[in-house]
Amino acid sequence: MSIRIATFNTENLFRRPTAFRVEDPAKREEILDDFATLTALLDQSVYTADDKTKIAGIVEKHRAYDIDPKDPPPIYVNQSRPGKDSGLFKTTGTGKGTRVEVTAKGRSTWAGWAELGQDDFEMNVVRNTGRVVSEVDADILLTVEVEDRLTLERFNTQVLAGALGRRPYPYALLIDGNDPRGIDIGILSRHPVTSVRTHLFDNDPDRPDLRLFSRDCPEFEIQLDGTPLVLLGNHLKSKFQDNPALRLAQAKRVAEIYRAALERTPHVVVAGDFNDHPDSDAATALRDTGLRDVMSHRAYRGLPGTHGDCKSEEDKLDYVLLSPELWPSVQHVGLETRGLFAKDVKSFDTVTSKGTAASDHAALYVDVDL
Repeated sequence: MSIRIATFNTENLFRRPTAFRVEDPAKREEILDDFATLTALLDQSVYTADDKTKIAGIVEKHRAYDIDPKDPPPIYVNQSRPGKDSGLFKTTGTGKGTRVEVTAKGRSTWAGWAELGQDDFEMNVVRNTGRVVSEVDADILLTVEVEDRLTLERFNTQVLAGALGRRPYPYALLIDGNDPRGIDIGILSRHPVTSVRTHLFDNDPDRPDLRLFSRDCPEFEIQLDGTPLVLLGNHLKSKFQDNPALRLAQAKRVAEIYRAALERTPHVVVAGDFNDHPDSDAATALRDTGLRDVMSHRAYRGLPGTHGDCKSEEDKLDYVLLSPELWPSVQHVGLETRGLFAKDVKSFDTVTSKGTAASDHAALYVDVDL
């Protein structure tokens, strides 16, 4: 029985944080850094005068008080009971003259949270994402950066089946992860997903008070005709917010989870977005377990990268790693790049700009004979 296994970072399906659409990397990182600073400040049990000044400054800087569907702010503070006595802050003035005064005394004195502002994709972008998924036509597809399970199911039924007329997947599963931006790891499968194990609550060995995984490392067990297959889904710490030590710690823990899964079945796949190149410490830690990268198989003849223009191994962020018993079963390895908009990369005719691209990641897949 031939099984196609794939991974694809969809960069969300219907909605995407506005910060991720900022083309200038420095400005994008500035927004994300301010968001991280704001969420850390808001979690303080008591807000000092300095804390209040910093909170107000970030809220004013990014219009985090504003609700404008035509021009959503990059950061938004959602106050369930806004007001002088029960909210985080009050505002005076309008437009560029808006000023923020933090009135809450600490985390327990107001209800709400900070989130990245989001806007909706145009339907042609969503359809292009669907075209990638339908062209790959994987039996088991790991989806990276998906909003939630219901969104994954809507994409499955309304886009794949409805708009594109392709057969939907009978199994669509996702567990919300640790990322406050709501980008999660899911699975679409034509074979029954009989169990899932989450590692949401694994702690960072160097910082026991913090969660280790930026998202999760879900273990999906899939029932095939014979031996079950376990797929470990990954989205390691972002390379843009460079933290190689945390990526390495996450990879080492994935290696431990992989070894434990091998005790249940010899058919184990580790896949997803590792946010690092093949010679990185994180990727090396996983290869040292005996896992092998399908793009190193003799059956692969494509580009060396999976992100951007895919021209070098520095552009390789996405992986499908196979356990030793699966390696001899490899029949074909491919990279679907037509959802990209990049120099010297042939795109779908409906992908005419970066704004209409399905993703800035290609979809990687492997066919194995089980």
